Amino acid sequence: MTFTIMSLAERPDRWPAVRDMADSWPVFVTEDLVGAACFPRIAAELPAHVLFAEDEDGEVVATAHSVPFALHAPGRGDLPARGWDQVLTWAFADLRAGVRPDTVSAVAVTVAPHAQGRGLSALMLSAMRDNARAHGFGEVVAPVRPSAKHLQPRTPVEEYVRRVRPDGLPEDPWMRVHARAGATVERVAPASMTVSASLEQWRRWTGLPFDTDGPVEVPGALVPVQCDVEGGHAVYVEPNVWMRHPL
Repeated sequence: MTFTIMSLAERPDRWPAVRDMADSWPVFVTEDLVGAACFPRIAAELPAHVLFAEDEDGEVVATAHSVPFALHAPGRGDLPARGWDQVLTWAFADLRAGVRPDTVSAVAVTVAPHAQGRGLSALMLSAMRDNARAHGFGEVVAPVRPSAKHLQPRTPVEEYVRRVRPDGLPEDPWMRVHARAGATVERVAPASMTVSASLEQWRRWTGLPFDTDGPVEVPGALVPVQCDVEGGHAVYVEPNVWMRHPL
C-alpha cells in the first residue's frame, strides 16, 4: 500500500482528521498535565512539525509530532531527566521568547490501531527526520517510550534499555526502529512524564481497585503506579530513554 505524507502547514484542512484519528495510547498517558497543556499547541503553533500519513483512500492512518527547541541555550545543553515534559516546556518557552531553536525533539509517533503492522512507525520516524533536515536542523532527539517495557514493569529501566539482540540492536521494538534509523542511546530520562491523580480517577482509567498502598501494576504502564490509600491519590512517573539522531 502507498502512503502520502504531508504536514499540517501544507494541509491545515486535515487538522480534524489528524486530531480525531484513533490511537492505542493508555488513557492515563494522556492525563499528564504538561502534555495536556502543550500537545494541542503543536498543531496550532508549529504546524510544519505535525506530519500525517494518508492511505490510498485518503484516510489519516498515522501522525508524527515534533518540536524545535534550543537545546544549547544557556543553562541547558544536556538532554533533561524530565524528558518529554521538559522538552515540551522548553519548546514553547523558546517560541514565546523568540529564542532560535537548534534541535528538533520527537514528541510522538502514532499509528491508528487498524493500520499497525504495516511499517508506518518507521516511515513516520523517517519523515520526521527528513522534515527536520529540510528545516535546517542537524539533529533530532527523541524521548523514546520503549514499547515493550510495559510487559516488564518491575525491571529497572536502566537494565531494560541496555538489552540487545545478537545483531547488536536493542531488544525493545520501538528502540530498535530508532536504532535502525541511525539513532544511539544517550541516557535514561527517569521522570519523563508524571501523572498524579485521585484514586477515583485511577480506578476509572484502569478498572483496578487501587485499594492497597504501594506499587500497583497497571496495563500499559512502564513502571508501577505508586498508590497512597490514606492520601487518596496515586502517582505514575514514567521513564523514557533519550536517543539521538544525527542528520
